[in-house]
Amino acid sequence: MKILCWNVNGLRAVDKKGFFPWFLKEGPDIMCLQEIKATPDQLPPHLKNIPNYHLFWNPAERKGYSGVATFTKQKPLSVITGFGREEFDSEGRILITTYPAFTLFNIYFPNGKKNKERLQYKLDFYDEFLSYADTLKTKKHNIIVCGDFNTAHKEIDLARPKENEHISGFLPIERAWIDTFIDHGYVDSFRRFHPEPNQYSWWDLKTGARARNVGWRIDYFFVNKEFLPKVTNAFIRQDVLGSDHCPVGIEIVV
Repeated sequence: MKILCWNVNGLRAVDKKGFFPWFLKEGPDIMCLQEIKATPDQLPPHLKNIPNYHLFWNPAERKGYSGVATFTKQKPLSVITGFGREEFDSEGRILITTYPAFTLFNIYFPNGKKNKERLQYKLDFYDEFLSYADTLKTKKHNIIVCGDFNTAHKEIDLARPKENEHISGFLPIERAWIDTFIDHGYVDSFRRFHPEPNQYSWWDLKTGARARNVGWRIDYFFVNKEFLPKVTNAFIRQDVLGSDHCPVGIEIVV
């Protein structure tokens, strides 16, 4: 199976830049999108009726904001659109699809740059997510988590770590949470295959950072360590344009 994940920074916007033919050519078994910024009724028919795919949407209550979607060839056993807490679920950041071999979290984690309140919201969301995932893991579910985590974990994961160590997205408290996440038995799949530097998934549009590859790796696939032997590849598709992020993915054998 090939599973892809992409923060598209507006599904309608990226569709005008060739998303649909790219998607059909790529043909992933599962495609997880974040920051779709649309409700299904706002999308053109070709994005709502894709042959051979089941489509699941979780738009935010606020128009033109956040939202996630999962396109999957295999019909899930169940689909959940929240953690059961209104303050998190209303922003359309969560889609959890369960399959016979694993449970897949498609998550758009909050950005904490706006102010202290949003940083705390982000940290609280992190903790709520981890508690939810751990509950499933204790029931012997295999877990795959993909999405925009909005945090670079190590210095190797962004081009200019020193300049950003006091900026949300690379704060010690945010990076420490990823350490905690890993300590709970989850593995950053990309780093298991690619220890090399200069591998990023997001670049600032305003400064033209992508042309210079001055980026951040903030989009991830994590799996529980017991499932890691099933992961045969992990990759970043820096050549795919259309958003300030690029797609990331894994290949698994189940």
